Amino acid sequence: MTVYLDYNGTTPVDQAVRESMLPYLGEHYGNPSSSHWAGKEAREAVEHSRRQVAALLGGSPEEIVFTSGGSESDNLALQGIVFANWRPGQPSPHIVTSMVEHPAVDNCCSFLESLGVRITRLAVDRHGRLTPEQVAAAMTDETLLVSLMLANNETGVVFPLAEIAEVTRARGVLLHTDAVQAVGKMPVDVQSLGVDLLSISGHKFYAPKGIGALWIRSGVSVAPLIHGGGQEQGRRSGTEAVAGIVGLGKAASLLTDRQPEEMQRLAKLRHYCEASLTSELQGVTIHGAVAERLTNTTSFSVPGVDGESLRVHLELQGIAVSAGSACSSGNGKGSRVLGAMGIPYAIAQSSLRISLGRWTTIDEIDTFVEILKNVSTSLQAISPLY
Repeated sequence: MTVYLDYNGTTPVDQAVRESMLPYLGEHYGNPSSSHWAGKEAREAVEHSRRQVAALLGGSPEEIVFTSGGSESDNLALQGIVFANWRPGQPSPHIVTSMVEHPAVDNCCSFLESLGVRITRLAVDRHGRLTPEQVAAAMTDETLLVSLMLANNETGVVFPLAEIAEVTRARGVLLHTDAVQAVGKMPVDVQSLGVDLLSISGHKFYAPKGIGALWIRSGVSVAPLIHGGGQEQGRRSGTEAVAGIVGLGKAASLLTDRQPEEMQRLAKLRHYCEASLTSELQGVTIHGAVAERLTNTTSFSVPGVDGESLRVHLELQGIAVSAGSACSSGNGKGSRVLGAMGIPYAIAQSSLRISLGRWTTIDEIDTFVEILKNVSTSLQAISPLY
């Protein structure tokens, strides 16, 4: 038996999504930019998906730009805003972000920093939280953009974006959010959040890898990163990946229909899982436990055990979990997120992340906890740290 508890890493493609894509890998092969019948079929499919994604996010179809995924969406948002607004000879623009952003935002900020853009990375508290007051205090007259994730990929901690939007709007500063981990796990409505740009990635909510989108509020100017044929209203050139776009639209429509029920089910499962962890294993720490979190995510540490060793031993018994972000696993540097939260190194090094999804069952949770208990006990018995 195998158990998959890494839905924040990626999700399986929903069968309904896969079936929606198949015609666009076969008989519907047209280029959506072509004006003949084959192109028109493809164009209609792309625009239908655009309406489905817009409906999920509470935006308008013309505000959706299809991309290759979350990283491209984040880079288009940050670099696109800077390049659209910064001219030679002008003072260096300023961006406010946090110390716990996904590498897609953090490394993009480092790149912009190398070009002369000033970056302020806000600290979080021990529970992974930050406040609108911190954002207000960090902004200057040169602040062009605030970029903060909606929900953390490792801990699931949710930032108060709607309150932060009130602060940025009062100062005339644009607000971008990386909502890659949030979509499908909590309500995400661009109007309620008050953001100006929002990134999503299809493979985090049961669409295929290689497709995502950036929502850009009407009137916000973003310079393209890819120049060419002027697709996506000139904001992202390149022939549209029709099959992936159709899959993204289908996945969005499934969420629109199922999300409230699914969130409730996942919340109950996670509560059961965390209760089992704390009752069956001594000294387990749940990171961000007192903060508002995604209903599917748990980051925890087992005392005296190296998290990567624990992950490997679980994998040998068919359990798929993560020792942190899937995008930075295996770098040997430990969790940057937990470090930013002030978690002592020894505890951060003993952390695992589990993330539940559409097909997680209570039997799988029981299997995971039982195997984890046995593996932890064995590793603690030979650990000099325990």
